Amino acid sequence: MELGRELAELTAGIDALYRNTPRSDGFLDEEGLIPVAVAPVTPKPLENYDAAAAALQDLRQRVPAAAESALRRDYVLAMIDSLLALIDTFAGKPISFAERLRRQIGVETTLIGAEVLEDYRVTMRTALDEMGFSGGALEADLGRWEAQARVPADQVLDTLSALTLEARNRVSAMMYPMACEWMEPVGVRNVPFSAYCDYPSRKVLLNLDFPYTRFSLKHLATHEVFPGHLVHLALREKAVAEGTMPLDGAQVVTSSASSALFEGIADNGLFFIDWIEGPEDRLGVALQRLRSAMRCNAAWMRHEQGLSMDEIVPVIAAASFQDPVDTRSRLAFLDHDLRAPFVYAYWCGEVAVHDIWTTIAPDRCAEFWQYLYLNMHTPMTLKNYWT
Repeated sequence: MELGRELAELTAGIDALYRNTPRSDGFLDEEGLIPVAVAPVTPKPLENYDAAAAALQDLRQRVPAAAESALRRDYVLAMIDSLLALIDTFAGKPISFAERLRRQIGVETTLIGAEVLEDYRVTMRTALDEMGFSGGALEADLGRWEAQARVPADQVLDTLSALTLEARNRVSAMMYPMACEWMEPVGVRNVPFSAYCDYPSRKVLLNLDFPYTRFSLKHLATHEVFPGHLVHLALREKAVAEGTMPLDGAQVVTSSASSALFEGIADNGLFFIDWIEGPEDRLGVALQRLRSAMRCNAAWMRHEQGLSMDEIVPVIAAASFQDPVDTRSRLAFLDHDLRAPFVYAYWCGEVAVHDIWTTIAPDRCAEFWQYLYLNMHTPMTLKNYWT
């Protein structure tokens, strides 16, 4: 517990340094390094980033002797290294995008290959054929399905609310009692996200500038609320308050070693509550994964290959089967220093969690969820320590 307290206070101190550096007043800058904390943490006073790095190095030396388990040791060491990489980024020191992915997000993934992307397209083709959208090129048939499946703009919030209610019922029946929890969908515009879990106010902010199918709203209901971010944060808040989870579990830290599992848990919500109902949902999952993978590739093209957004957008739009204007809007965060590697947390985290989930026997689901939600993880600790 002492190790968690020190890590949390140091992280909060780095967040304070980051927030005290003049930036724009945009949404992402206002979030800071820690967008959500579900328990009070006293920031460690830090004069500058050099002092922060020295404090992290000191803590790193003490971790092997202080950690109560191998899982905890490896997670805290990975978290410290991710914070050191963030400090180098904030201080303007040379650090490649590949190194940021490896140290901050905890993944070796670079470009996601053609074979993986083709598997998604094959799944999409099969599902479209099952639903009668066949006879043309994949892009054309997918476009016809999306046009037919699109939820009218004036029904989007009500549809999201109804799907969130069904997701809550499923979570309460299968996972955790959540009947007293709720997040109200609220429409917003001109923001750099599709949806956002505003945990403190218990609201889901939905970007009404984008079109949505029923599946995409179903995915957002499970990702942002039940059994995704709301459930995850509520469980962590309770565990920290009860003293069964270290204090660093109270913090959501952007582009850090914790990010991939935070997003990966949310992106597997549909599977946890057994809510893949037919070919439309299989299509939706494959399309979601394809677009998530292509956003990773866009980040790699931008930051490792040095391409401009004008060069990137047409390529990603065509490969993702999306409108170029929507694509540019969805990639707007790529030039944000803190957020640039974060997009890999979605695809890599979804894969990391799903690879384990597919091995879980039905009688071990509850045990797995406890292990997953109530321990802080990286993709590697999840793989190494779940048995």
